[in-house]
Amino acid sequence: MVSTGLRRTFDDAVTAAAQEVGDGGEDVGVVARVTRVAPGALPGSGPVDVLLDAAAGLADRRHGVALTPRHRFAVASGSKGFTAAAVLALVADGTLDLSTTARSLLGDDLPLVDDAVTVEHLLSHRSGIGDYLDDDADVSEYLMPVPVHALVDAEDYLPILDGHPQAFAPGTAFAYCNGGFVVLAALAQRASGVPFHDLVRTRVLEPAGMASTGYLRSDALPGDAAVGYVQVDGQWRSNVHHLPVVGGGDGGAYTTTLDMERFWGALLGGRILPDELVERMRRVPADGATAAEAADGTAHDDDEEERYGLGLWLPGTADAVALEGQDTGVSFFSTHDPATGLTVTVAGTTADAAWPVAQALRDAVPDAVA
Repeated sequence: MVSTGLRRTFDDAVTAAAQEVGDGGEDVGVVARVTRVAPGALPGSGPVDVLLDAAAGLADRRHGVALTPRHRFAVASGSKGFTAAAVLALVADGTLDLSTTARSLLGDDLPLVDDAVTVEHLLSHRSGIGDYLDDDADVSEYLMPVPVHALVDAEDYLPILDGHPQAFAPGTAFAYCNGGFVVLAALAQRASGVPFHDLVRTRVLEPAGMASTGYLRSDALPGDAAVGYVQVDGQWRSNVHHLPVVGGGDGGAYTTTLDMERFWGALLGGRILPDELVERMRRVPADGATAAEAADGTAHDDDEEERYGLGLWLPGTADAVALEGQDTGVSFFSTHDPATGLTVTVAGTTADAAWPVAQALRDAVPDAVA
């Protein structure tokens, strides 16, 4: 049953965020869905209580298309969960191992990557490799060092990954690294002989039943996909010139709130990976480092400890799992908590739109389900 309290929370948070933006803020798109299954049950495994299924703003400013709860939206670094699952599917079938070194597949490519860097280091942001992307830069800037239309295949990224010195010895610290997941995409493609996007589709999306999820071209979006926007010199512009034309290992997939519920159910239910690898994703690596900040934006309290496993954020100290993403024209947060049965997914068409809504909903959910 839809919660009127959560709907009011959503509307109030969207209105406040629009006022903060100013001119054109009322058209910023935000979509949110909150559902509950029985504690310990998996999304999609039985009866579900839909507490909120809402959207506000526009999916396309140019044509005045209203955003709906069924629109597809970009997830930026939320895609890292899909990359991690695809890589671990190759670990499950013996094509890769967590101890496989990047060097064994890179050969002479990317010579500044330490020879000791492993698949596990890359999955856990503990590789220490230099990053190609400055996550602290202004999102209105054009950050890609090559024309964005040239970034389609995993191998296309190698020139922009090169030339960045190793920051620290592998396994000795945590440092959020987009480049590490781009390297993972290339390693997975080389090891399997299957193009990265096809690998994610066949190993992750299809087993999960995520028919609305994929790596769409930003210059040819279908009508049910929301366009991302950024203010440049006081004007609202699409993000098509800011991001790779097709997403890669570190981000850029499009999905829906319903498909994210399917993802959590399939991942935690063992339909994508064997249970032992799912549990490995949900553990902080043995070095015990703590991820205090998500470099691509967070939707949690500053005082709340945020841990990272293999491709997943691990909020707080319970069994919850989460994915987050922020980029030019994109903000995204999705979490499932097995202890409560709650799934919360929020996405926005700007870099900041999702965060105040996600935080407001997470604060309001305990009272709404009491």
